[in-house]
Amino acid sequence: AYERRFPTCPLIPMFVASDTVSEYKSEDGAIQVIERRCKLDIDAPRLLKKIAGVDYVYFVQKNSLNRRERTLHIEAYNETFSNRVIINEHCSYTVHPDNEDWTCFEQSASLDIKSFFGFESTVEKIAMKQYTSNIKKGKEIIEYYLKQLEEEGITFVPRWTPPVACKSESSTSHPRRPVSPAINIPESATKEGLSNKEILNTSSSPSEPTAGTPDDKLDADYIKRYLGDLTPMQESCLIRLRQWLQETHKGKIPKDEHILRFLRARDFNIDKAREILCQSLTWRKQHQVDYILDTWNPPQVLQDYYAGGWHHHDKDGRPLYVLRLGQMDTKGLVRALGEEALLRYVLSINEEGLRRCEENTKVFGRPISSWTCLVDLEGLNMRHLWRPGVKALLRIIEVVEANYPETLGRLLILRAPRVFPVLWTLVSPFIDDNTRKKFLIYAGNDYQGPGGLLDYIDKEIIPDFLGGECMCEVPEGGLVPKSLYRTAEELENEDIKLWTETIYQSASVFKGAPHEVLIQIVDASSVITWDFDVCKGDIVFNIFHSKRAPQPPKKDSLGAHSITSPGGNNVQLIDKVWQLGRDYSMVESPLICKEGESVQGSHVTRWPGFYILQWKFHSMPACATTNLPRVDDVLASLQVSSHKCKVMYYTEVIGSEDFRGSMTSLESSHSGFSQLSAATTSSSQSHSSSMISR
Repeated sequence: AYERRFPTCPLIPMFVASDTVSEYKSEDGAIQVIERRCKLDIDAPRLLKKIAGVDYVYFVQKNSLNRRERTLHIEAYNETFSNRVIINEHCSYTVHPDNEDWTCFEQSASLDIKSFFGFESTVEKIAMKQYTSNIKKGKEIIEYYLKQLEEEGITFVPRWTPPVACKSESSTSHPRRPVSPAINIPESATKEGLSNKEILNTSSSPSEPTAGTPDDKLDADYIKRYLGDLTPMQESCLIRLRQWLQETHKGKIPKDEHILRFLRARDFNIDKAREILCQSLTWRKQHQVDYILDTWNPPQVLQDYYAGGWHHHDKDGRPLYVLRLGQMDTKGLVRALGEEALLRYVLSINEEGLRRCEENTKVFGRPISSWTCLVDLEGLNMRHLWRPGVKALLRIIEVVEANYPETLGRLLILRAPRVFPVLWTLVSPFIDDNTRKKFLIYAGNDYQGPGGLLDYIDKEIIPDFLGGECMCEVPEGGLVPKSLYRTAEELENEDIKLWTETIYQSASVFKGAPHEVLIQIVDASSVITWDFDVCKGDIVFNIFHSKRAPQPPKKDSLGAHSITSPGGNNVQLIDKVWQLGRDYSMVESPLICKEGESVQGSHVTRWPGFYILQWKFHSMPACATTNLPRVDDVLASLQVSSHKCKVMYYTEVIGSEDFRGSMTSLESSHSGFSQLSAATTSSSQSHSSSMISR
């Protein structure tokens, strides 16, 4: 009855098709092993499928029938995204030990989400939903085929008996596929991280070029195709930094191309690159930069008067962005929209640039990690030196330099007027030296001669306003009508500030003054989830439970319970007279978190009452077990010498009725780097009990 599910089953709509990979039969006919590659249409949001770039997922399923022992064992694992998500399922049909006419059925599965474009929790929920529905339907499907067999007159299958004389082996194999005999996977192999696919030595479809690369060495073809020329030292730096990120930012590390940008920006100094990369990852997460392209629509004023847009590509295949700065009314845009909206728009341009670089890498078959910017300054005058406008420009440059290093391949500045040196004097100190080397400045019509535009851009795509033949759809800009101007109060009331639009809160942690968050739980078995980044210093994370509510913190900033600081708030809830074990209890083991680490986890509550999440200053030990202190420890002790730490956190409580029977390591659905997440061997594995994943 079970075999009738294949090659496809109308009762399982998501099961589209299957192909036999290999088939084995023993000489006596007692053992039969069939391995199939199954094509599934997972019920997932369209956005997730679009981001993942797949319509179907493939699983490998091995069915081992042992007629001698009267058992059927079914093993399945995912082939698609196996470097990001590991799913293993095992089912068995066996004879009941007390009644040989009864069949026992057992089913188990494990899910290990390493990284999935920042949608780790979404994938977990989808997997749980699919798995639960499959369990409910499993019995219904097997009964359907049993009834079908009965209608065909098949109600009994004689038991297997060993043949009197051994016949010649009758094994069949799929063409050009190796025979895959039934093998018991040794425990040591599992511990060493070998997958079923590797042990069985069966061939599989080639993985995507962007799949994960080995930890100790990058594949030469992968480097050439996606990263460009790297020296052994540069390759080593990339692997070491990526490995560090995998250990500290589990499930959410950037792609190799993006890590490489930060290394190049600091001349492959790992310590310096790590520092700016961690700051950038925290910034992206705090301000939800990954979702700008999907969730934010630029105001109409920007669409009409911001004189910039994407325009084909240069001769090297880099995306080309055209900015007619001289035609743009920077004062009018700042007065009509505010500095924050302009910054947000520039960030969306940079995010679009990253996306276009990936597309052009696929189109041209070589690594393209930066874009070219063409800036036309015709019309630039003293109006553009309006102080608030220059201030906004400097801030935009500062943010872009910090978070999008090495993304500018070349900057072509055309028709620079006499006032340009004044603007350049104001702006150039804020631009990185490596970036400044990429600037080419042309005065008047010099760009039309030798060494001009034609050296970098094909004649066919030079914009019409520069004397070319290509129609450029970039807005012409012009003066923003004063009727669209708004006061500072109106802009503030618009609530469009990028820095305030975040689900995360900041807190300061001092020596002797931890930061604490109170969560009241009414229903037992609720799930408390957390997601936090240690921005400065080292901290200890604790979770406590109390049956009685702590006293509310005092409002005055000088009180013992509450401290207000520019870097974030500090609230203390546990009264000094409370005793651990009497007034409150610890429900999770303390977790030491180092500076730069990103931590996610969850706790399934056992009792109602009051739960306190605590971030406490972590003091360096007075003496170490080793003779000499590590360099990292010395640097860390210097960094926290001020006895102050900073934490950015988000917490959420999920009702037990929403996740009854699901796995408990429910990561925050708001965490992750959807644009920059990539293949990683780090793990945020689900367990059957409460867990903290770092």
